[in-house]
Amino acid sequence: MPILLNLFLTFAKIGLFTFGGGYAMISLIEDACVEKKRWITHDEMINVTVIAESTPGPIAINCATYVGYKQKGLSGAAAATVGMVLPSFCIIFLISMFLDDFLEIAWIAHAFRGIKIAVGILILDAAVRMLRKMQKKALPLTIMGCAFLAMLLIDVFALRISSITLMLTAAAVSLVLFLVKQNGGKEAGTR
Repeated sequence: MPILLNLFLTFAKIGLFTFGGGYAMISLIEDACVEKKRWITHDEMINVTVIAESTPGPIAINCATYVGYKQKGLSGAAAATVGMVLPSFCIIFLISMFLDDFLEIAWIAHAFRGIKIAVGILILDAAVRMLRKMQKKALPLTIMGCAFLAMLLIDVFALRISSITLMLTAAAVSLVLFLVKQNGGKEAGTR
């Protein structure tokens, strides 16, 4: 199968059968792009997830765009992105035409209750996979633990602190420690 069609169909399938947004799609993207197709490595998947979370736009679309670009440049990025977006767009368009009637159908309301549970499980699965593959070094573990504790305290005390603030703080701490380590290595080399 030509790579552009393969990219389009792979991401269209993920976009069509995943509810719950980008976080729920991460484990499916990893399964398709790392395990089955081997388009990217586990380390690249972790890096692209972090970058996709920190850049504007939905995380799953950013991941699809990266994988497509890596495989076939701009045309690959376009094929993967359209594949990811098109099914959701069509479904939402159809639902919006019949929204009032759609939400009143009892079996659909019950199905969405089950979908909420499945979305939570998919997000948890993505988090566990990333934790398993994370470097087991002191700095990443400390930053992760502090961010988790901060998010927990923010939720418990209903504080209004953006997760973006936490990400920028974690990035700043990591950058400062990197620069201190680099300068310490240069000073030791000059002695």
